[in-house]
Amino acid sequence: MPEGLSASEVGKEIAEHREHAEHAGRDEHPAPGHAGRDRLISIIEALLLSVVALMAAWSGYSAAKWSTESSLSLSNASSARSDASADQIEATQIRTLDSVSFNAVEGAYVANNVKLFNLTVKRLRAGYRPAFNAWLATHPLKNPNAPADPSDMPQYVIPQQKQAAVLTAQANALFTAGESAAGTADKYVRLTVLLAAVLFLVGIGSRFPARSARYGLIAVAAGLLVVSVVQLLGLPGPPS
Repeated sequence: MPEGLSASEVGKEIAEHREHAEHAGRDEHPAPGHAGRDRLISIIEALLLSVVALMAAWSGYSAAKWSTESSLSLSNASSARSDASADQIEATQIRTLDSVSFNAVEGAYVANNVKLFNLTVKRLRAGYRPAFNAWLATHPLKNPNAPADPSDMPQYVIPQQKQAAVLTAQANALFTAGESAAGTADKYVRLTVLLAAVLFLVGIGSRFPARSARYGLIAVAAGLLVVSVVQLLGLPGPPS
């Protein structure tokens, strides 16, 4: 679980609060009106601590789930990027081979060696021939607007290069999702800081002899708890 407020810490504070309240009830003899208010504020403190316990458990669970989701997304992004790099390297090798093969065909044609020309054409890569035939159909020797070589033709396709582009896009999407999940996990952890503040205020307030100070701390704790609830409602639930 990411660092933050744990439910066990809240449970410990609830037990201490109950023990303190029972001890105060045995040792003090306040006026009837004060006794009723003290009993009411003790109930409010217990309710606040109970809500904090539930929210702390949920926030810790959600933060852990989103942290795991972030790790998985970033790991998958790294794997996809590695595969894209391998495909890109293979595509570059194929492009180099096609270029060398075309230079051989061009050299045989310039040398007017028909036999060598036919041989080099036959040795062209199968995936390169559609682009080569389409390039020949443009009459490059007579047409000044013809592409410089077959690799400039739309028929020239290297599957590994397309796959590399697809994997790169997937890697970018996974990386963005991983960053977003990590940000959500951080927000849940940050929420536990507010809950820890509520826990602190309730815990220290129950030990103040002055009732006005105790009531003030409880009011501040309740306000922070409301803010925490609002923030929690604005966060996405844990991933499945």
